Amino acid sequence: MVNKIPLYFDTLRRVKPTQLYHQVYYRLKTRFYKSAYNEKPSRVAKLEFKQGILYPISYSKEDTFSFLNLEKEFSGIDWNFSDYGKLWTYNLNYFEFLHQDGMTKEEGLRLIREYISSGNSLKDGFEPYPISLRGINWIKFLLGNEIQDEEISTFLYKDYLRLSHNLEYHLLANHLLENGFSLLFGAYYFQNDHLYTKAKKILVQQLKEQILPDGAHYELSPMYHQTILHRILDSINLVKNNHWKKKELLSLLQKKAELMLGWLEEISFNNGEIPKLNDSSFGIAPTTGELQEYAAQLGIGTKKVNLKECGYRRFNSKDLEVVIDVGQISPKYQPGHSHADSLQFVLNYKNRPVIVDKGISTYEKNERRHLERSTTSHNTVAVNNKNSSEVWGGFRVARRAKVSVLLDSPNKVEASHDGYRKFGVNHQRKFLLEESSFKIEDIIIAKQPEYEATGHIHFHPNVQVELFGKNLYINKELKIDFSGIEKLEIHNYLFAAGFNKLVTATKITYQFQDQAEFVIKSLFLDTSSATIIDENTTSVFN
Repeated sequence: MVNKIPLYFDTLRRVKPTQLYHQVYYRLKTRFYKSAYNEKPSRVAKLEFKQGILYPISYSKEDTFSFLNLEKEFSGIDWNFSDYGKLWTYNLNYFEFLHQDGMTKEEGLRLIREYISSGNSLKDGFEPYPISLRGINWIKFLLGNEIQDEEISTFLYKDYLRLSHNLEYHLLANHLLENGFSLLFGAYYFQNDHLYTKAKKILVQQLKEQILPDGAHYELSPMYHQTILHRILDSINLVKNNHWKKKELLSLLQKKAELMLGWLEEISFNNGEIPKLNDSSFGIAPTTGELQEYAAQLGIGTKKVNLKECGYRRFNSKDLEVVIDVGQISPKYQPGHSHADSLQFVLNYKNRPVIVDKGISTYEKNERRHLERSTTSHNTVAVNNKNSSEVWGGFRVARRAKVSVLLDSPNKVEASHDGYRKFGVNHQRKFLLEESSFKIEDIIIAKQPEYEATGHIHFHPNVQVELFGKNLYINKELKIDFSGIEKLEIHNYLFAAGFNKLVTATKITYQFQDQAEFVIKSLFLDTSSATIIDENTTSVFN
């Protein structure tokens, strides 16, 4: 049996006291205190809210829902349906489908009323996070369709009372920020000073802390960055178009949106896609293009930024785009969306993904989740097949690597991390982009000779890998030259093309002692001299 005491110690010693306090407080409150939340709203405001970004289609007629690439047809909607995992249940309760293309006023109202009729049996739907998102989506739908309904308003107001008494201070990070955005919508909708005071406190404090000086959201997931930016833009939409509270939060929201737009522009590839770093996937958050268009409609500009505090760096040449990670596990007190990926990189060539992050396919606390957060699932070096940071339990990190940036220039970065200090090993990596090539040098500084260093490189499923001599050829366009390696192997792996969607792709591993180097360069390959590797074989060079 694994001794989890060190895991808990290394995890808990970094959390904030308020997280521990509220963990205990909410558990005791749930057990010993029940509130009926029977108050009714004193008023409902007539507000203006312009249509924003539409969500992907997730609902079809006859009560069929599709989230996370899993579809379920109900004969009477079970809002507590859990067979597909908690995240699927959450999505069902978010009501984002109210804002999909083709959703009618009548059908939306029917779904809301059916939800209200199930109120006494709701479980996950009464948790603070789904309440937060559902509240925003209901209010946007009601405003957009000019609906004022006493039954809906009463249920919604009870939701906001429940939320205001169960704010996610035990989690903090994006959860608490989402609580704040939703309270802002509830405050405006009900013209409620109590809700507004709580919303303002959260938003002012958390936006200051969570948005880094270079514009990144501090959880360092481009997907969550897009989600939070979407919420800020919706909040600007609400505050800018209504005069309640003299629009006092508008300036703060606009400044943060401009910064976040600048960061998103810097981190996104030329094809508009984000690098799937940490917990990131496609089809969950609005795209960079959608967010830029929405911001323009709201009159929000983009502030030019340089990637710095986030720990990501981006290199660009004529055809190559590279994003590297020389940042820390962040935030230290809530690293639930962080991976053990120190010093990894991803690469696009001619606007197409070539070397990619393996991605995420689940949030369930299982072996797949653990594997997708592991060092071996990222384009970096694993020592003794261990993780550079100790990811565990689905959303936890115990011991973690400390990254030190040694050189930081526009086309060259050098950094090291101490994630393998218990083995007496330090991993140092040098990144260099030239006009038509990208070079990486791995250096292992060890106090003892007994260790195994293995580099990992993951290719997109559309990439064809060929072996010729001791070198690799990629899509007959790129060549990878290795030096200093002892063994090169080609494997299959499962690429996460989305939640619950795995596709077979190719990866390579290279073993070395002390030092290794590889160069990725553009090349016109004479295909007649190349040996094609079958996707089901493993090739080894010693």
